[in-house]
Amino acid sequence: MNKIKISAVAYTNTKAFIYGLEHSDIINKIDLSLDIPSDCAAKVISGQVDIGLMPVAAIPLVSNANIVADYCIGSDGAVNSVFIFSDVPVEKIKTLRLDGHSRTSNNLAKVLLKFYWKQEVEFTTDPIVKTDAIVLIGDRTFGKKNNFAFAYDMGEEWKKFTGLPFMYAAWVANKEIDQAFKDEFNAALKFGLEHRKEVLKELPKTENFDLEDYLYHKLQFDVTEDRKKALNMFLGYIEEL
Repeated sequence: MNKIKISAVAYTNTKAFIYGLEHSDIINKIDLSLDIPSDCAAKVISGQVDIGLMPVAAIPLVSNANIVADYCIGSDGAVNSVFIFSDVPVEKIKTLRLDGHSRTSNNLAKVLLKFYWKQEVEFTTDPIVKTDAIVLIGDRTFGKKNNFAFAYDMGEEWKKFTGLPFMYAAWVANKEIDQAFKDEFNAALKFGLEHRKEVLKELPKTENFDLEDYLYHKLQFDVTEDRKKALNMFLGYIEEL
């Protein structure tokens, strides 16, 4: 049997999923690689892998895209790892540097700035250019909020804007996946979420950041109807940018 090729994000927010896959029999049926979100998306789009935990903003770029799991990376309000860090209040942001790691967070920043805050902003990806604000995501944000004059948690701001939760990444396939495999895959992901205490023990401590609160309260992992509604709304806003 050919192994199913899977790309997962290497951030802390995915550690419970990885734990579940590595501690279930399904690990013998998959070829698992760990990547940054943008590379995960690129692999699914190009067909290098069959399934990826990929930024949702890239879903429209995937041929035959279908969400294959009941679990995702989401939040209902503040997520504490997807930020616009700024030297000025949001109404004074004129320039913003995007994060090369994630299409979703960059687009979420653009959507919030244009449709929620009604700001006209110039964007760059050049790491040398000085800007008023930056997008930063994942583990690189841990404990960094106090390093900036203003920290806008985009999960929290999306909730204020729409009243909905958010889905940052979903398990997306670029082809039809056998239902028996999907059932086993979901069971492995569920197992990992049920063993977050073990995951926490393996994680390095981070100064000024509560990992337990992050894994148990800030992050939410279920693909709910409201989260699907938010996804469709978000993709609609992206089309209007």
